[in-house]
Amino acid sequence: MKLHLLVIFGALLLTAFVPPSYKMAKLKYNGGGDWYGDRTALPNLIKFCNKNLGTNFSEDDAVVEVGSKDLFNYPFVFMTGHGNVQFSDQEARNLRQYLIAGGFLHIDDNYGLDAFVRPQMKKVFPELEFKELPVTHPIYSQKYKFPTGLPKIHEHDGKRPQGFALIYKGRVVCFYTYECDLGNGWEDYGTYTGDTQETREKALKMGANLVQFALTQ
Repeated sequence: MKLHLLVIFGALLLTAFVPPSYKMAKLKYNGGGDWYGDRTALPNLIKFCNKNLGTNFSEDDAVVEVGSKDLFNYPFVFMTGHGNVQFSDQEARNLRQYLIAGGFLHIDDNYGLDAFVRPQMKKVFPELEFKELPVTHPIYSQKYKFPTGLPKIHEHDGKRPQGFALIYKGRVVCFYTYECDLGNGWEDYGTYTGDTQETREKALKMGANLVQFALTQ
């Protein structure tokens, strides 16, 4: 499984020779939370990355369950929602193995996810803690520069946006965006009243940074 992921990553860097068969996936989890939220977010991010980063992802995003062996087919997995999250022991082991093997998980708090997702990720990596990345971290200075860190897309509780990471043996395996709502910013323009094109572009650029960082770190 680890070799499979490494082959995918290597091929993605040779975009001129890659057929459009690699996909990002949305993570489907149990517990009752709306894992299916931000329906247009990932397809829009994929289009933006293909156009601006030169990646060659399929524009049809996939859905993958936490405990499925198919998880290892996706170099970048997106998780979102507002409510409860529940990982079984088998699912936690599978997600851990995927991330250790080279996979990358982006968790985006769509408002209300924080209290539920942190304990579940603790089941995945009991030895790790989420650490806030400084604004000088390379994740904020890939193709697009964010010298003050994450952009604020939606207000939520009015707190500053924060980016937390789980770092395993020196590699960021999971990046958690809190009080930011990047996924909402990736959705079709006009989905949310009051959102501007400028705000949406910031969200897509930061998302592209995550993808670039995940594939090249």
